[in-house]
Amino acid sequence: MITAALVKELRESTGVGMMECKNALKETEGDLEAASKLLRERGQAKAVKKAGRDANEGVIAAKLDEAGKIGTLLELNCETDFVAKNDNFQAFVAEVLDTVSAAGADSPEAAAALPKGEGTLDEFVKTKVLEMGENLQLRRVTRFEVAGEGAIASYIHMGGKVGVLIEVGAEKAESVASEGFRDLVKDLTLHIAASAPAGLGRDDIPAELIEAEKDIFRKQMENENKPANIIEKIIDGKIGKFYSERCLLEQGFIKDPDSSIKALLEAKSKDLGDTLTIRRFVRYGLGE
Repeated sequence: MITAALVKELRESTGVGMMECKNALKETEGDLEAASKLLRERGQAKAVKKAGRDANEGVIAAKLDEAGKIGTLLELNCETDFVAKNDNFQAFVAEVLDTVSAAGADSPEAAAALPKGEGTLDEFVKTKVLEMGENLQLRRVTRFEVAGEGAIASYIHMGGKVGVLIEVGAEKAESVASEGFRDLVKDLTLHIAASAPAGLGRDDIPAELIEAEKDIFRKQMENENKPANIIEKIIDGKIGKFYSERCLLEQGFIKDPDSSIKALLEAKSKDLGDTLTIRRFVRYGLGE
C-alpha cells in the first residue's frame, strides 16, 4: 500500500511533486530507493528533452565566508521570469549555491560533479527540471579566494539580474579592517555593476575587440578623404577614449565622474597609508 507518509517522505527527499512521487512509488511497489532512482532518471530524460530550449531568465547569486576571504558567484538559469521569481526556484538556487560554495567548486563542470543527495549536483538540477517543467542550467560559476591581505566582496543588483565579485588587496591587515577600506570595496562593487567594465586595465581587453572597434572607426571615416596617417591618429584617439570607457581603472568613478577609479584607489591608499589594488573582478549580467 502506498501511504501518504511514504509519498511525503519521497517528496521531501527528492523535491518532486506529489503525483510524480505517488506514481513512482506505485511503479516500484513502494520501494523508496527504487522510486527515487526512477525520478532521477525521469528528471534526466526530461532535462535532455528541454535542453534545447532557451534558458535566459533566472538568478545570479553570491555567497561569502564570514571572514570575507572567499566568495562564490553563480548564475542559474530557467526559461521564464515567472519561475525565476518563484519561492521554490529561489530556494533551489540557494541550495545549489550552498553546495557549490561549501565544496569550493570554481566552474560549472566542477559543480556538476559534486555529490548531492543520492547522486550528483547535475542530477539534482535535472530532477528539478521534472518538478518545475522548465529547462534549468547552471551557466556560470566563479570562486575567488584572497591571496595575502585583502578582502572578497560581492554585490547583487536588480533582484539577481546583475552580480559582481571582486578581490581588493592591501599590504596591511589593519587597512582591511578599517571602515574606509570597507566603504571603498562597497563603492567599487556598485561602480562595476553600473558601469560594466570589460577588463581591469588595457591588457585585459581582448585584442580582437580592439581590432573590431578600429574597423568600425575606419568605416565611419571612409568618405572623409583624409590622409591615411591622419585617419590612424584619429583612430588612436578614439581607441584611447574606448579604453577610458571600458577599462575599470580608467573609468570615471560613478560618484565622481571627474576622478578615475585609479585615482580613487590612490587617494584611499594615501588616506590609509597603504597600497590598495583591485586584483580581479567579475561581473555577470543575466543571460549574457
